[in-house]
Amino acid sequence: MTIIPRTAVYLTLAIVAGCSSFQASTPPEEGGDAAATQCPVCPAPDATEQCPEPQVVEKIVKVTPPVPVITPPPKATTAGDMHLPIVGAIEWVTIEPGDIRLEARMDTGAETTSIHAEDIQLVEKDGKRWVHFSLLDPATDEKISVEQRLRKKIRVKQSDGNKQTRYVVQLWISIGKTRSLVDVTLSDREHMEYPMLIGRNMLVDTMIVDVSDHHLTKAPSPSK
Repeated sequence: MTIIPRTAVYLTLAIVAGCSSFQASTPPEEGGDAAATQCPVCPAPDATEQCPEPQVVEKIVKVTPPVPVITPPPKATTAGDMHLPIVGAIEWVTIEPGDIRLEARMDTGAETTSIHAEDIQLVEKDGKRWVHFSLLDPATDEKISVEQRLRKKIRVKQSDGNKQTRYVVQLWISIGKTRSLVDVTLSDREHMEYPMLIGRNMLVDTMIVDVSDHHLTKAPSPSK
């Protein structure tokens, strides 16, 4: 019995295995069996499988703080220790007699109140002197005849240097809720912006003037 050495057996097996590997990796010759050497196609992924939704780790939200609404405090209607009413530089006033409603300028620099008057005449009745004059009603452009007792006469120096005599009478003047009997000088204010000027003889201890504003009071409606 012939005994084959183990070394020869191992060598033979190695040669056979190498040849098999060489043949599997060698491409088939033209016209050969291509199916035997094609790699298997991987199956397509399941159509029902979807990528998972991304997870939000952190979201930054910019919040704009609301703009604060500042409500101004209500405007004061009185001032001073005596709580006098506040009036503007221009106010509606009512004159009696006649119930004439017109605009007047508040002038703390003027000592006496004055009003535009026309047809001024000095008359005497029963030994007493009266002044007859006309006031213009801005609402109707009508002249209202008024007759009042003469209080006094004053001499006023005009801008041209000449002096003029003016009559002073008493009239009831209402500004807002304030009604006062005031000495009023009758003058020619035709070329002035306002037909009446309220002086210190009505303003002092009666009301406070806010020159930065106007029409702060509601004038009473004429009774007529």
